Amino acid sequence: MTPPPQTTPLALHDAARAFGDAPAVVDGAVVLSWAQLLDSVRETARALLARGIATGDRIGIWAPNTHHWVTAVLATHYVGAVIVPLNTRYVADEAADVLARVDAKALFIAGPFLGRDRLAELRAAAPDLTIETAIVIPVDGAGTNEDAIAWAELPKLAEAVSVEAAIARAESISPEDLSDILFTSGTTGRSKGTLIAHRQALAGARAWSECATLNSEDRYLVVPPFFHNFGYKAGILACLVTGATIVPQATFDVPEMMRLVQEHRITVLTGPPTIYQTILEHPARLEADLTSLRVAVTGAATVPVVLIERMRDELRFDVVLTAYGLSESGGFGTMCRAEDDAETIANTCGRAIGDFEIKLADNGEVLIRGSQVMLGYLDDPQATADTIDADGWLHTGDVGTLNERGYLKITDRLKDMYISGGFNVYPAEVEQALARLDGVAETAVIGVPDERMGEVGKAFVVRRTGSALTAEDVVAHAKTLLANFKVPRTVEFRDQLPYSAAGKVLKRQLRDVSEETA
Repeated sequence: MTPPPQTTPLALHDAARAFGDAPAVVDGAVVLSWAQLLDSVRETARALLARGIATGDRIGIWAPNTHHWVTAVLATHYVGAVIVPLNTRYVADEAADVLARVDAKALFIAGPFLGRDRLAELRAAAPDLTIETAIVIPVDGAGTNEDAIAWAELPKLAEAVSVEAAIARAESISPEDLSDILFTSGTTGRSKGTLIAHRQALAGARAWSECATLNSEDRYLVVPPFFHNFGYKAGILACLVTGATIVPQATFDVPEMMRLVQEHRITVLTGPPTIYQTILEHPARLEADLTSLRVAVTGAATVPVVLIERMRDELRFDVVLTAYGLSESGGFGTMCRAEDDAETIANTCGRAIGDFEIKLADNGEVLIRGSQVMLGYLDDPQATADTIDADGWLHTGDVGTLNERGYLKITDRLKDMYISGGFNVYPAEVEQALARLDGVAETAVIGVPDERMGEVGKAFVVRRTGSALTAEDVVAHAKTLLANFKVPRTVEFRDQLPYSAAGKVLKRQLRDVSEETA
């Protein structure tokens, strides 16, 4: 049996041959077949070659989920360059820091939209930052910037380079060449760039797709941002290796999401737990036709069991899976299987996928080893050595348990654990208990200083619509399920919790606010 392609350019060639006229990307009025996507990628690649992009150069992309992003990332790979996705929530200083650290030679950037001009902001924040090629992606037909290249100008620019030259460059790429540098979220400090090769990115996407039962008949609404592994590798690359159709959503908007599901008969919907929670709570849900939905994959430090149950019972997904991964392992790690029973899916994030191995350190920390573990951190050998030990085990910073079948349950982050009266408290356990209380939509628990106990729990709670929950209700409920040292001492109600773009609660923000008001 012929092994599958080990670089994304060759994987794209395969997809164009295998799926041809089938839809690859559907983005509003723009519909690209797999053959047309290959043409679009080659044209953009030729434009990059005309601008002098060399193998190994780094190219940033700072834009929302659109068809342009799909073409841009694959064109970057096609010329052997390395994609560096930028969080769309970054301010200009943060974007400039990343671009300077990677020495970016080019940048795909969203055009002026809703009063924000990212390129102008970037230049104002970092006047000494030199990026030789800035390509402006139109957002809803928005205009472009002076002294930058408009997306519409790429075909003209491409005329200077032959298709044959672009193909020759694509075929010269090695599986060991870098495909991307994704920066960690920075929720616990300055972000670090993770180095991933082509073979690693594709292996992860294939293993994930197999577990998710993804196939060429699927229509995949990609809500997780493309700048994150969930949107890029478990989204774009997963569709690339299976022939599923990519339907990008630029911003998280529940009515629009439900409209897209209904209009395009979406079968696959992935994302952090908040996506499904918001759909379940939306008043228009019962009027929307969501019956086409087949597969849901979610994951986070904690996924309330009650949410998994509601996804199965109320949203009627055939396949609901939880998964676990991190940037340092290429975005992947463990995953449930479609044939797993409901209890396994609800209470674990699955077992190892691909060639990953999982084990626990003496302190309960989850360790991962396998060919998909990052090559290292960008320009930081000390941090790499601190994270990947001499035996190749990646120290994740997550705490978990493993059952006899090798199924992993993440119980918390090592850094989130606090000590109350000499006892370790893992917030995820408390959050799971609070999620069972009728009227609770979302929760987050942190440790705050206490003169007698050292630290005690503080719960942040978002009520479900129409709920009149009180702090006394929350504490009383917690006392029925948890030992006293785990019961939160204070409760703060909020309209919403602060989330990163990847769907993780920003507990550092909650701690900072608590310290200010203490």
